[in-house]
Amino acid sequence: QLQLKESGGDLVQPGGSLRLSCTASGFTLDSYAIGWFRQAPGKEREGVACISNSGGNTNDLDSVKGRFTISRDNAKNMVYLQMNSLKPEDTATYYCGAAPSLRPIIRRCTGVAGSRDFGSWGQGTQVTVSS
Repeated sequence: QLQLKESGGDLVQPGGSLRLSCTASGFTLDSYAIGWFRQAPGKEREGVACISNSGGNTNDLDSVKGRFTISRDNAKNMVYLQMNSLKPEDTATYYCGAAPSLRPIIRRCTGVAGSRDFGSWGQGTQVTVSS
């Protein structure tokens, strides 16, 4: 059974950067679209960014456009989320999820309804943006 593992979360000051990583043991990710999602205490999980299996198609949440970049290296079985210019409102537990790599799924992966097509969640990694 596919299960993903996230890493790279940390405490960082506003304006700082982090790179989150997502991988899986025993499974190759190159058949799946991968999405990054976040959940803050008391809030619903929301889709932040997602990427098709080839990496040729991505979608980003409006509030992170120009700051976050999703990418993947299928040779290394890794998907990344580069986060720059971090803000306190980015504080959350970040999860990656897998889904069939279909255009409609990529188009609707962001926002609070974005996670409905995704699964195989890991334990998450905590990102805290605070001075």
